[in-house]
Amino acid sequence: MTRIAFTKMHGIGNDYIYIDALSSAPPDPGRLARRLSDRHFGVGSDGLVLIRPSKQADFMMDMYNSDGSRGLMCGNAIRCVAKYVFERGLTERRQLAIETLSGVKSLDLQIQGGQVGLVTVNMGPPEFTPARIPVRWQDKNMVDEPIAIAGRLYPLTCLSMGNPHAVVFQDEIDTLDLPRLGPAFEHHALFPDRVNTEFVQIVDRRRLRMRVWERGAGETLACGTGACAALVASVLTGRSERQATVCLKGGELSITWQKQSGDVLMTGPAAFVFDGWIDLDEEGEHA
Repeated sequence: MTRIAFTKMHGIGNDYIYIDALSSAPPDPGRLARRLSDRHFGVGSDGLVLIRPSKQADFMMDMYNSDGSRGLMCGNAIRCVAKYVFERGLTERRQLAIETLSGVKSLDLQIQGGQVGLVTVNMGPPEFTPARIPVRWQDKNMVDEPIAIAGRLYPLTCLSMGNPHAVVFQDEIDTLDLPRLGPAFEHHALFPDRVNTEFVQIVDRRRLRMRVWERGAGETLACGTGACAALVASVLTGRSERQATVCLKGGELSITWQKQSGDVLMTGPAAFVFDGWIDLDEEGEHA
């Protein structure tokens, strides 16, 4: 039986299990993610992140959703990776390059008393080309287009922040039945690879409220790429400035869509929860 150390962390409530896989990685991480993410019989999380070596960056973030599917990018998780590698002595760098399946991301760490406070992630530019999001749409882009989902019309703005997003603006989000609505959006025929859906309420031009249904994970307390998508969609539709605070159930993120470069910057915290050990049997399951 093999014993593997893990650390549970969260970025404003978006929690993952982190494993240092720089030397070796557990077998079948998708299956392991399903087992450990269970909040009753496992550790409990939105997924699993393996911190792997990279040939093109300082580290690689290899992430898996709670349903075992592989994730492309997570803005909250990548901030936690930065905090982990710095505070666990794996690097002394305050500017990091971290490889993801959505490309290499640049991160700036704010250090206070030897600890990582806020982390700013350059998420790169948004992608609006339907085939690259992907969304089955014939026009050049999809902005505030009314689509029939779950028995009514919803205006959708679709884009990619390294993973696919559909942003829906609503006058009020607290009473939305996301366990019913979320799967209807996630599995809609428009989205061949499923989709993350952000339900956004405009407070004012510099403050947004948001609930999110993440593909493969369900409703989560926060989604970093989703917050970026919400801000970009708000700017595209004339609802906000290019810099705003996005308020999620788990906390707040500062998002800026830079006009000159087109890059989206996300700033927020990361936190340790606890460390533990996983006993794996010969088939790769925890005992």
